[in-house]
Amino acid sequence: MVTGAGGTGRTTVAAATACAAAAQGHRTLLLSPEPARRLAALLTPGAGADDPVQGGTPAAHVPGTDAFEAVAGVPGLWLGRVEAGEEFRRQAVDLQQRGKTVLDLLGAVPLDEDELTELPGAGAFALLRALHAAHRTDALPAAAADGWDIVVADLPPTPEGLNLLALPEQLRRYLRRLVPAERQTARALRPILAQLAGAPMPAQWLYETATRWSKQLAAVQEIVDAPTTVVRLVTEPGPLAAESLRTAGAGLRLHGLALESVVANRLLPTGSSDRWLAALAGQQQAALRELRGTCAADSVPLCELPHLGRDPRGVEDLTALADAARTAVAPEAGGGGEGLRPPAGADTAPDTDVAYGWVEDRIAEDGTLVWRLPLPGADRDELELVRRGDELTVGVGPYRRVLALPSALRRCRVSGAGLKGGALGVRFTPDPQLWPQGPDADPRP
Repeated sequence: MVTGAGGTGRTTVAAATACAAAAQGHRTLLLSPEPARRLAALLTPGAGADDPVQGGTPAAHVPGTDAFEAVAGVPGLWLGRVEAGEEFRRQAVDLQQRGKTVLDLLGAVPLDEDELTELPGAGAFALLRALHAAHRTDALPAAAADGWDIVVADLPPTPEGLNLLALPEQLRRYLRRLVPAERQTARALRPILAQLAGAPMPAQWLYETATRWSKQLAAVQEIVDAPTTVVRLVTEPGPLAAESLRTAGAGLRLHGLALESVVANRLLPTGSSDRWLAALAGQQQAALRELRGTCAADSVPLCELPHLGRDPRGVEDLTALADAARTAVAPEAGGGGEGLRPPAGADTAPDTDVAYGWVEDRIAEDGTLVWRLPLPGADRDELELVRRGDELTVGVGPYRRVLALPSALRRCRVSGAGLKGGALGVRFTPDPQLWPQGPDADPRP
């Protein structure tokens, strides 16, 4: 997953990553929402606007993409262009057909496919469906019938790109709350219950649609949560590069995503005799030193890519960038991370119901249980913490995640929180009204 601030060259880095993987013999798929003309200029110099890739036969239509096509001159590399408008129209027509009974009762006139225009946010769903399609064996071309070795996804800029990866988990939670499956009533009882309630009961198609969406979202969430899924952040060294990286890193950890590397893109050459160019290069080097320190503190590799003096065009330029990334010297680890790993004996995933972080038992010391949430790079002023029932909402800047409370904390009340060593510690005190009293009573479940 490749993302970064807008205008930093995310698509170029994603394409270079895919070219490098294909050159190493991996069957590689590049998923990108970029227009055909942009991909044509990037992947195949001299290609027309309607011919972004050459030399391959498109596969059957894949939901969310313009099908998979082989890229000329790069054996093993395929392109899946995410077509958000087409996907939106298809899904909207399908939804109207499934809800035809309700629409007829309302006297509604269904919209035709050719009068539907893409709504804001449709691109996110199209990209998620494309990720799902890329892992479906029935949607793969013959050359990759056994599946892709590597899928490179060109994500929207941060924070939208990272929030996109958290979307499946959030939408599944919404579906569970708004259309709970356990409330589904037997079909034979609906007319009777409707008369008793004085209101129509939800139709079966609503539950079937919610179930289908939930399964599809679960499949995408499984891809995002897989240990083989990593994120590559792209930045262009500037005054706000380190600050953007810090916030994005905290958002990544909040959503349980792994940061594979940081790419410092478009580095200007140093030592120029041109005063303007030398000053600009000096500003980049100052920002780059700050980036190196941030990456070293978190033990994250930093790849430094040179500015080619022009917009990258063609496989040769992309390969040159990939070679530069492989030869770049990453800073030595700074030994950071203290307080970000659970101590021995702490309750943590996957053997417990602790979805994120770990729970420390401090009942004997101060009568509390402490839920430690690793958030390296988080700033105290941008933190948000809200307890609602059996859930805890945690916010870091533009990123939010709703976490289910571990069972050990559900009968406790929040008694405080503090940020130390890159980890947020939320203190829980057992509620005396929910626990038996007595000298030998154990407040833990």
